[in-house]
Amino acid sequence: MTNVVLYATDTMADWEYGYLTAGLAMADEDVPGGVGLTVASVGGKAVTTAGRLTVQPGADLAGLDPEQIDLLVLPGGDTWGEGHDEVLALARTLVQNGRPVAGICGGTRGLARAGLLNQRRHTSNALEALAGTENYTGQDLYQEARTVVDGNVITAPGTAPLEFAKAVFEVLGVFPQPVIDAWYGLYTTGERKYYDLLVGGEA
Repeated sequence: MTNVVLYATDTMADWEYGYLTAGLAMADEDVPGGVGLTVASVGGKAVTTAGRLTVQPGADLAGLDPEQIDLLVLPGGDTWGEGHDEVLALARTLVQNGRPVAGICGGTRGLARAGLLNQRRHTSNALEALAGTENYTGQDLYQEARTVVDGNVITAPGTAPLEFAKAVFEVLGVFPQPVIDAWYGLYTTGERKYYDLLVGGEA
């Protein structure tokens, strides 16, 4: 089974992971062995999202086995300027072990604080959003892009949830590329031809 962990934290931005989690649920029906999604927080405590929804995670972050995680997702939020030590330590461990980590919006600031963007091409909401971040020296590798994948680190601004999800699908290999392209085409254009490709199995 492919195991994805979504880190849950107060103020997490609802719109930034919705396409991703819905897509992973679809992949779970088609991928051999399935795709599992674990929502984890510090202490397994409930969090309140930016949209004021209460999310009850199914796992305590401290109880996760890094060897059983195929990808870690860090969503945006208003609290990434400090704290989050447990998940940043986990992110470093995963990257060191060759496992992918994906950060969007404020989550990229967490990756910067973890020192994971200093030697990798990356993006965020803006370079100014990372400037002055503790442990960050990767300014010369910053790119103005909808998403950037460099090795096993995926970054995106908060305005690119579709591109973020697409990059995660590609890194995980949970769908064939034609299916990913048709999915992305449908949600970016709304054109019927992409829907027909998806439901018709011709993608």
